[in-house]
Amino acid sequence: MTARSPTRSSKLLFALLSRLHLYTGLFIGPFILIAALSGIAYLLSPPLEEWLYHDTLYGVTQGEPQPLAEQIAAAQRHLGAPTIPSAVRPAPTLGDTTRLMFSESGLGPSEHHALFVDPISLEVTGDTTVYGTSGILPLRTAIDHFHRQLLMGEVGRLYSELAASWLWLAALGGVTLWIQQRWALKALPGAHTTRRRHATLGVILSFGLLFFSATGLTWSQWAGGNIAEFRHAWGWNTPSASTTLSDTDSPVANEHAEHRGHMAMVSTAIVLADFDRALSAAREAGLSAGRLQLTPPSGPQQAWRVAEIDRQWPTQVDQVALHPRSMAVTDQTDFATFPLAAKLTRWGIDLHMGVLFGIANQIVLALIAVGLVTLIAWGYVMAWRRLRTASGQRFPTLTEPWLLLPLTAKLSVLFIAIALGLALPVWGVSLLIFVLIDALRWYVKKRYTVRNLNTRHSDTLR
Repeated sequence: MTARSPTRSSKLLFALLSRLHLYTGLFIGPFILIAALSGIAYLLSPPLEEWLYHDTLYGVTQGEPQPLAEQIAAAQRHLGAPTIPSAVRPAPTLGDTTRLMFSESGLGPSEHHALFVDPISLEVTGDTTVYGTSGILPLRTAIDHFHRQLLMGEVGRLYSELAASWLWLAALGGVTLWIQQRWALKALPGAHTTRRRHATLGVILSFGLLFFSATGLTWSQWAGGNIAEFRHAWGWNTPSASTTLSDTDSPVANEHAEHRGHMAMVSTAIVLADFDRALSAAREAGLSAGRLQLTPPSGPQQAWRVAEIDRQWPTQVDQVALHPRSMAVTDQTDFATFPLAAKLTRWGIDLHMGVLFGIANQIVLALIAVGLVTLIAWGYVMAWRRLRTASGQRFPTLTEPWLLLPLTAKLSVLFIAIALGLALPVWGVSLLIFVLIDALRWYVKKRYTVRNLNTRHSDTLR
C-alpha cells in the first residue's frame, strides 16, 4: 500500500511553517540566546554564592542555639532600633545562620533588608538585601534580574516574555519539520551535516524547550496574567493558610460585642518571645521541614503565618495560621491535599529554578540551555550560508504560501493565530509586526519582479 502524497494545502502549510521557523530563529533567536546564557549563569550561581557569602550564611557549630527572641534582640542592637522583623527564617541546621528580614521604604518589589545572626554566638554575620520568596542574595539577584528583565525593570520583562512566547512555537515547528523531512535529511550529502545536526538536536531537546517556555510564561507580565486568571477560573490556585481571624477565632471584648455587630479587635503588640511560641506551635501542628518562615501579624484581626519553604524533593510547603494570643491553629494547608494543577505549578517553577532536585536538576537544565545555544548558533550558520548562495534572490516570504492557501485553511490559521495572540499578547503583537513587514517585503519583491519582466518585454520588442 503506497503512502498518500501530501495535498497542495498541506504543502503550502508546510512551506508557511518552514518560513515561520526560519524567521523565528533569525529575529527572536537573539532574545532566546540571551535568556539561555543568563539562565546558565543563574543555574551555576548557587555554588559561587555559597563561596562568596560563606561567612554570612554559616556560623559556629559548637554550642547551644539561643532562642529566637535573643537572636532578634541581637539584630535590634545592630540596627540601633527595636524594629520587629517582617519575617524570620530560623537556622535550619546547626552551623547555619538565622535570617531576619525587615520591610523598609526604598526597597524594590519583593526585596527585604536581611540580617544574618549566628544562633549560638549571637553575632550578626551579614547585613544585605535579599530578593524574592527564595531570598536570594545580591549576586544571584543581579543574574536573576538580567535573566528576566535585562536589568530594565518592567519594560525589560517584555524581552523574556517575547523569548518564552516564541520558544514553544520554534520547538514544535522544528519537530514538525523534522517529521516531514526526516527521510530526506538522511539522504542529504555531507555538506548539509549542520542541518541534520540542528534538526536532530532540536528533537532531542524539544521537551526541555517546551518546559522552559511553559514555566517561563507563568512569570511573564501579560501571558502570566492570563494564566493566573485561567487557573483561578478552574480552581487551580495554590492554597494558602488564611491569616484573617473570624468571630470565632477572636476573643470577645465583652458579652455585648456580637450584638453591636463587630468583632473584638486582637492586639497587634508583638513581643520577641512570640516568635519562639509561634515556632513551637507550628512544630506541634506538624510542620516538620527544616526550613521555615515565620511571619508575624500585619495588623488587627491578623494571625501569624508559619510556612515550610523547603522546595526540594519531597516538597515541603505546608502552612499554618496561628492566633496571636493563644497560638492555636486557625487555618492550615497541606501540600498533599493540593489540586494536581497546583502541585504541577509548584514543581514546574522549582524545577525551572533548579531547586527541586538540587545539583542534578541544575546540571540537566544547564545542559538543555547549552544545547539551545548550540541550536541557535547552527541556525545562524545555516541562514548565513543560505544568504550567501541566494544568487541575488531574496529570502522567501510568508505571504507567498499564505495567499495560495484555500479559504478554509486561511480561516483556520487566522483563527489559531488570533486565539494564541489573545492568550499570549506579546507573541500576538510581535506576530502582527512580522506579518506587516513580511507583506511589505512581498509587495516590494512583487513590484521588483514585475518591473524586471516589463523591462525584458520592452527589450524584446525593440
